[in-house]
Amino acid sequence: MLPLPPAGARRCLSVRSSPELSDRRSPSMLPRFATLLAGLGLTGLAQAAATHYPLTVDNCGKPQTFAQAPQRTVTIGQAGTEMLYALGLGDKLAATSLWFNNVLPEYQVQNAKVPRLADNEPSFEAVVGKRPQLVTVQFEWMVGAQGVVGTREQFDELGIPTYLLPSDCEGKDNLVGADGTRLQAFQVDTIYKSVSQLAAIFDVQDRGTALNAELRGRLDSAKAQLADKDLSATSALFWFSSADLHIDPYVAGRQGVADFMLRTLGVRNVVESSEEWPTVGWETLAKANPTWLIIARMDRRRYPADDYQKKLAFLRSDPVTRNMDAVKHDRIIILDADAMQAGIRLFSGLQTLATAFASGKAAQ
Repeated sequence: MLPLPPAGARRCLSVRSSPELSDRRSPSMLPRFATLLAGLGLTGLAQAAATHYPLTVDNCGKPQTFAQAPQRTVTIGQAGTEMLYALGLGDKLAATSLWFNNVLPEYQVQNAKVPRLADNEPSFEAVVGKRPQLVTVQFEWMVGAQGVVGTREQFDELGIPTYLLPSDCEGKDNLVGADGTRLQAFQVDTIYKSVSQLAAIFDVQDRGTALNAELRGRLDSAKAQLADKDLSATSALFWFSSADLHIDPYVAGRQGVADFMLRTLGVRNVVESSEEWPTVGWETLAKANPTWLIIARMDRRRYPADDYQKKLAFLRSDPVTRNMDAVKHDRIIILDADAMQAGIRLFSGLQTLATAFASGKAAQ
């Protein structure tokens, strides 16, 4: 299994319109709104207005019902944690767990008030001990059919709803491969869906709308940086970590989140595996000779290669890797590990990559 892989839920989207839009909505439009909400898997939600409880969300094929907005939430995964912070819901968190990077600076004060159950995976007992009214989960291998923390059924038995980020279950089989295999390419809409669903669950739809608009703006900004660039001959490799520096590294496969970042910017991923983060030998990677290397920076220290400085030292000293063009010409981009995953950091990560690709200069 991938060491706490960088890596989801199915249909649901909550929409809250502005007062201006509400004023202009004609009676003939109301059935269409109701049909839209039903099709997206939300019931109990007033037409693009305040949440009406009970609210039922179809999440990864498992309906989850909320009698009211959760007041105590435990998060398993940094992406979900920072998403809730970005929605202004930090005071609803009872505990967090599974961190790759330090929290974003703008959330440091709030995060300091929230207990951390574990830097990595928490125990089932530790999670339920916080008496949560909701558990958000970044990766299905944490809470799922073979969850290392527990199964969704275990939480169901205690009356605790679970919410898996859609990015980790839509179009993905998490029972194949060390950390799942993509059956279809990752879709960024699953991030927007998470934001909208969580906003609906907590009855803060206006915040969800604003956050999604900001994230879409960042994506558009990143693409605009490269609008006049021809990157058809440009390739890249994402290196997340390695269980040991001298064995095959965990790299980004095709169709996953990191691959989406490259495709969005018009850059080719040299790894062809459909696994999310397969291990591939350095000899094979060196033959592929990517134009750019993108390495994960993280504060986790489970393995030596979690330290990006050790990654750099290895790349520049190993007889195989030091002859790669990206190493010889210092085309190495250092990116937060959580920016390689399906969360709000992905969008700033896209901007970092776009800046480097546009200038031809490495970014840190």
